[in-house]
Parts: sequence; C-alpha cells; structure tokens
Amino acid sequence: MMAQAFVSIGSNIDPEENVSKALGLLKRQARIIGISTVYLTEPVERPDQPAYYNCVVVLDTPLPPLELKQTVLRRIEDELGRVRKEDKFAPRTIDLDLILYGDVVMKTGELVLPDPEIRNRPFLACPLFELAPNLIMPDSKEPIAVIASHMRGNGMKPLIAYTNRLIREITS
Repeated sequence: MMAQAFVSIGSNIDPEENVSKALGLLKRQARIIGISTVYLTEPVERPDQPAYYNCVVVLDTPLPPLELKQTVLRRIEDELGRVRKEDKFAPRTIDLDLILYGDVVMKTGELVLPDPEIRNRPFLACPLFELAPNLIMPDSKEPIAVIASHMRGNGMKPLIAYTNRLIREITS
C-alpha cells in the first residue's frame, strides 16, 4: 500500500549542489510527486552561519515511516556527508526530515509525526501548504492553510529559477 510522505530538505553547505544531489538520490528510492519552491532562509538560532536552501517534497512510498527515515533518508544524508553533531543547529550538507506521513500520528524516541516544528517554522509550513493546500493536520485537525497564513513570507526568499531547474531535472 502506498502512502504520501512529506520530506523537508535543507542545506547550508554547498546548498545548490547538495539539495539537487539529495533529490536525485531520493528519486531513485521513491516516487517524487511534488516539489515545493526552494527558499533561501536564515539559519535558526545561528545568525553567523550561511543561509539555508529549504524545500519540501511529497513522495509516494510503500515504506512505513521509520523504515523510510532509516533506510532512505538517513542513507542519503550519509552519502552526502552529513555529520550529526551534539549541536542540532550546526551547519549541514543535507538535512532530510520526514515531517508528515499520510494521516499517521506517532511519537517515539526516533520520530514524531506530524513534526511539531511545522507550526513554528515557515520553511516547513509554507512549502507544505504549497504542496497540499487542503491538508488538515492529522493530530490537531487544524488546516495547513491556517498555520501557513500566520507565517507567509516570514524571512524566506523564493529561489524560482533554481526551483524550476530542479523540477526539470527530477521530472526528466
């Protein structure tokens, strides 16, 4: 059985290259059915770091959430040189997070769905709204439109030409 999974992608170390590579690797593992606009965003809690490229993709996948995270997303991060440090805000080559998986609500030591940061981070909420404007959050029953409306454009610069190039690469 297929499920729709929403994955956030972020990078602030060679982001133009690493976001593109991550999408290429993800395309080999799952069916990408949508890519949001890629946004240039300021780093959370670290004004001294380079800006991030952030977007969200939606996949069709037969894998259950934890398996998708462990066998697909973490492997791509490893392949692209992601080093996990104690500092969760450290710069990164790539960050792939499963933020929503169908109507699944779960909270384990390894994964919380939907990701609670959707309500706090414009670079998650706005791209999610872009991909699924009628989405109702499975935990709170709140429309993503309402969540995103409080954050519109909040410090995010759309990278339209880059986004269009990625979409051409992934759909070709």
